[in-house]
Amino acid sequence: MPRDEIDELYLNSPYYIAPDGEVGQQAFAVIREAIRNEGMVAIGKVVFTSREHVIALETRGKGLLGMTLRFPYEVRNEAEYFDEIPDEKIPKDMLDLASHIVKTKEGHFEPSNFEDRYEDALKELLRKKQEGKPIERPDQPKPTNVVNLMDALRRSVEASGKAKEPARRAAHEKAEQSKRKKARR
Repeated sequence: MPRDEIDELYLNSPYYIAPDGEVGQQAFAVIREAIRNEGMVAIGKVVFTSREHVIALETRGKGLLGMTLRFPYEVRNEAEYFDEIPDEKIPKDMLDLASHIVKTKEGHFEPSNFEDRYEDALKELLRKKQEGKPIERPDQPKPTNVVNLMDALRRSVEASGKAKEPARRAAHEKAEQSKRKKARR
């Protein structure tokens, strides 16, 4: 089956698959190359921890990537969650400002930049415990209460230091006009 026919919602856990010993190497290579040449993924079944799983096999370098798939009953219908979201009329200036922020934050996928702060904090806690140092409760960050989305968007742009003054001024003037109109009502 073509890989793009598998909806992302069904993807579960990845596993690298390699041949085990010389006897299976040729059969493994034949299957791998047939899948690669056809541009397909193979669907099969595998048992992990006494439970059967559906698995999609696709080529990855000299090996295979096995991706376990969720069963249909494990995937929820998005309509159950999204249908009641009301349609919002989005002011153009808000959308322009938000788009500007998105463009300034644009980048490439760099998993090495991901940081597991929980694990780092846990390791630090264990290190302190092993060294016999006292363990202090960390300060909790103060919750923020964003009242006005436009103000929050503007603060975000200002904090990044990449806002263009004319665009900021125009957005501010439009927001002020909107506030005055609401105040008159």
